[in-house]
Amino acid sequence: MKNQNLDIVIPVYNEGENILDLFRAFEKEVQTPFRVFVCYDFDEDNTLSVLKNETFDFEIVPVKNRGKGVQSAIMSGLDMTNAPAVLVLGADEANNASMIDGMYAKLKEGNDIIVASRLAKGGEMSGGPRLKSLVVRLGSFILHRLAGVPATDATYAWRMFSRRVLDMIQIESTEGFTYAIELLVKCHRLKWPVAEVPARWIMRKSGQSRFNLKKWFPHYAKWFFYALATSYLRKSPGTVQLKPGRSADRIMPIG
Repeated sequence: MKNQNLDIVIPVYNEGENILDLFRAFEKEVQTPFRVFVCYDFDEDNTLSVLKNETFDFEIVPVKNRGKGVQSAIMSGLDMTNAPAVLVLGADEANNASMIDGMYAKLKEGNDIIVASRLAKGGEMSGGPRLKSLVVRLGSFILHRLAGVPATDATYAWRMFSRRVLDMIQIESTEGFTYAIELLVKCHRLKWPVAEVPARWIMRKSGQSRFNLKKWFPHYAKWFFYALATSYLRKSPGTVQLKPGRSADRIMPIG
């Protein structure tokens, strides 16, 4: 595999109807050199059969989930990456391909996490259950306005990470998309810079969403309290759990 500026990790579960639209959008919209890691659970996933009959002008690396569930699939993909910037993105996010170059530009400026925000100026949430919209807005309000996390949409799982975030911060989460909030609030406690770009969320028309609020809520809540403790209990950067042998001042951003 050739090294690229950007690695894109995409967890899939029978996303054959969506993946072609996404990859065609990549070819049209993304100028940053990149490759894609398609993370799947089982060999019969229809995403793989669709991709076998197509060719694209970027490298596609299939990664089989070493465990079960979307969290494990994403971690399996992240462990395969080595680019200075890594984006985790959903297979049904073709409408957001145009934001990727802007995200990479902000990472090159020295930011460690680039949040795709549905709530920033120019962002959008369309369709979907009202309860989900309410939970997203309330959760993001708490983290941004009350805990001081520098992101207007803290709960959207699709975001870009610098290499030092992935190489240094220990991911403790084990369920769903909780890792994304965990890395964000830990980055905030470390006082590492965070930026955001507007994103558009449109209710998917095909495939099945793997979002499970009832199951994942306790895991999300843990990191909400973590963020609040950073601001109100003044928890220091030294309390962030790093990977063994790592020091928070050892690796600088790419810029």
